[in-house]
Amino acid sequence: MGTIKKEWFGNTEGRDVYAYTMENSKGMKAKIITYGGAIAELWVPDRNGRLGDIVLGFDNLDAYLESTEYIGVTIGRFCNRIAKGHFVLDGKEYQMSINDKGGHLHGGPKGLARKVWDDSAEIIGDDLCVHLSVFSPDGEENYPGNLKLTVTYTVTENNEFKLRYVAETDKRTIVNFTNHVFFNLDGYAAGDILSHELFVDADRFNEINEENVPDGVLAPVEGTPFDFRIPKEIGRDMDMTNPQLSMASGYDHNMIFNDPRLTNKSAEVYSKRTGRVLSLYTDQPGMQLYIGNYLREDIPFKGGVPHRLRHGFCLETQSMPDSPNHENFTNVVLDPGEVFDRTTVYAFSTR
Repeated sequence: MGTIKKEWFGNTEGRDVYAYTMENSKGMKAKIITYGGAIAELWVPDRNGRLGDIVLGFDNLDAYLESTEYIGVTIGRFCNRIAKGHFVLDGKEYQMSINDKGGHLHGGPKGLARKVWDDSAEIIGDDLCVHLSVFSPDGEENYPGNLKLTVTYTVTENNEFKLRYVAETDKRTIVNFTNHVFFNLDGYAAGDILSHELFVDADRFNEINEENVPDGVLAPVEGTPFDFRIPKEIGRDMDMTNPQLSMASGYDHNMIFNDPRLTNKSAEVYSKRTGRVLSLYTDQPGMQLYIGNYLREDIPFKGGVPHRLRHGFCLETQSMPDSPNHENFTNVVLDPGEVFDRTTVYAFSTR
């Protein structure tokens, strides 16, 4: 039988913060923090059966409060970027806060990643589940509508780690949720991730401009460093002359999945060093591929491990960035009476 353990993790603004640890019968375990819905630890076996923690994270709440790099936290109300923090919905203009290169990033400085979430846990059959819920009032960060989001984190006996996002609103609004977990299949303290082999089932990606915001072009990956349809090392094409790589100092782009369904593998990462394989299944339309180009804070990770560039990669499943400002992008409008319900599965194996 698997187990779920709840421990006190700290206090901020008068609210207690807790850490949940879910561990299945095979030893895989995930540690979830109720501040920001952060994924703080994820232990999975290598090809020799040795368990290792494969996500970047912090030992204490103060580090999560101080960090600005969204390490492992759940992002909303609108993850990624909105150009100049501006969009129009039903003829009304909305101006959001500006917190990144002249744009609105990850829901703004008062986004869901900066809140203490309500919590509960249960075991459903063999599945270990932690439910975290958060409320965002009408007008917060100038988003319309009272919004409630519940994220269910699940560890299965098949060494799957699932994230299910369910949201409702009382006023027409925009939504886009993801988790900003950084993976390193060699272990979070092992070094850079450029030798990891990556597959992405995407024929197109969102081009960006100098502000890291999509310019409206849905570009083909063919003939570019963004072609991962045949698995290759993440760092293999990093030295290619390409303006898109230059603008983001590497990969920090939304990949547009060809057929995103929970029965289809949309991405996979493999470490030759440890044999760990991460297979991604999702009904989200895309994924921000980010390889830690800007990891530079002085805040040490768990065990005092220092920050280093490209020591983790993110597979942030999502709708297209800046969708409210592009008619040809994904629909991100949520209506009253409608339920937003999306799931991402990280399945772990070895070879």
